[in-house]
Amino acid sequence: MTQALSYDDVVARYEPVIGLETHVELGTASKMFCGCSTTFGADPNTQVCPVCLGLPGSLPVTNAAAIEYAIRIGLALNCQIATWCRFARKNYFYPDMPKNFQISQYDEPLCTDGWLDVDVDGDTVRVEIERVHLEEDTGKTLHVGGATGRIHGATHSLVDYNRAGIPLVEVVTKPVTGVGARAPELAKAYVTELRDILRTLGVSDVRMEQGSLRCDVNTSLRLLDTLALGTRTETKNVNSLRSVERAVRSEMVRQAERLDAGERIVQETRHFQEDTGRSRPGRSKEEATDYRYFPEPDLVPLAPEPAWVATIQAALPELPAARRRRLAAQLGASDRDMIAMSNTGVVDLVAATAAAGAPAAEARNWWMGHLAQHANSADIEPAELSITPEQVARVIALVADGTLSTGLARQVVDGVLETGKDPDQVISERGLRTVGDADTLGAAIDEAIAARPDIADKVRGGKVAAAGVLVGAVMKATRGQADASTVRALLLSRLTGG
Repeated sequence: MTQALSYDDVVARYEPVIGLETHVELGTASKMFCGCSTTFGADPNTQVCPVCLGLPGSLPVTNAAAIEYAIRIGLALNCQIATWCRFARKNYFYPDMPKNFQISQYDEPLCTDGWLDVDVDGDTVRVEIERVHLEEDTGKTLHVGGATGRIHGATHSLVDYNRAGIPLVEVVTKPVTGVGARAPELAKAYVTELRDILRTLGVSDVRMEQGSLRCDVNTSLRLLDTLALGTRTETKNVNSLRSVERAVRSEMVRQAERLDAGERIVQETRHFQEDTGRSRPGRSKEEATDYRYFPEPDLVPLAPEPAWVATIQAALPELPAARRRRLAAQLGASDRDMIAMSNTGVVDLVAATAAAGAPAAEARNWWMGHLAQHANSADIEPAELSITPEQVARVIALVADGTLSTGLARQVVDGVLETGKDPDQVISERGLRTVGDADTLGAAIDEAIAARPDIADKVRGGKVAAAGVLVGAVMKATRGQADASTVRALLLSRLTGG
């Protein structure tokens, strides 16, 4: 039995080498080589035709929008765009591939030799891109009757070909070395930045939970100060940003345990399990699979005109990294602030809240604090919370003008999240305005002093810190609707004359 290792033990003796293959379903209206709809969620096998089913006599026609989208991605990743390339047939049998081959790009991809700069703990790491190529997606297999949802133990399988033929771009990195213990964080940061770029370009909805963004994570280990690469494994279809990081970390530990035990790492695919945070073996890849690639005979080569590529380049939107630099200047945020906001996923939310009139610091505090806690509790992204930046700005304004205390503001925000109503409606329905009139506060203060004369005497004797007990009593009496600083000032004035 192998000895369990800590992550620190692993990185003290081994260097990880990682590579990422990210599959992106493009957001075109129709499929890659036919006119079938790509809308997600339709009834199984209702968005198919002879072309995407590979029926005899059908002929593919390349989707021009998909080519443009792929070029957009390549340009955003600083790639060279091929002036001539072509599709190939990748031959293999699997039930979700109806033609028994996939139209892909083999040795002549559309985009090559790019790079993407990624921020990791304040440092910029350049991840080199080997290729960005076009292909068609496969169908989806559902294994029924087993406990795991996988083929082992299932009683039967069903296939939905709606997804077969959807335009798919694969972004493949070169091996990433030299990042040491930060390899898992880099993997997550890279996929996060790539996702933000794709969303900004408008080429995909990048919904990982729906499979429109999927990541295969390649991991190997080598002893420190050695050049020879270790045997890699490929963890397939990791479907969340958090799981990308967990998959790299757990695979590093797993491989190190086996190497320390004198075992050999098997080159194989693995499947990450969300519940355990570990992976299980898939199929062995000890020998190279012979896909018998040959040029697709039914499609002409692609030859993007340089003028067209230049037009696409000129129309690219501001990319996330440039946007963050601009927003940092606008918001007066430090590099540390921007990293924290980026890691939490609230940069655009803070910017929109500030644009709605809120001070940038207050906007940042709300999204990084109370709202981030809500998002974490619900296991969703902050942008998915049912509150808008404009509503957050309104709450901040109500605190600034004294209508709400900070405590009441949190209650208002909670009410907006629960009901979807505007802050003013929540305030009106729940009676959450700050109590500030002298008569109400004065009566509550008198009752607090009368209830705790010993504390009042301490305050009169100069122990001002003791006033906190009386402030708490007044806040309780007013159901948290008084402003604590105002109550404290009135108490001290009453007891000390100051």
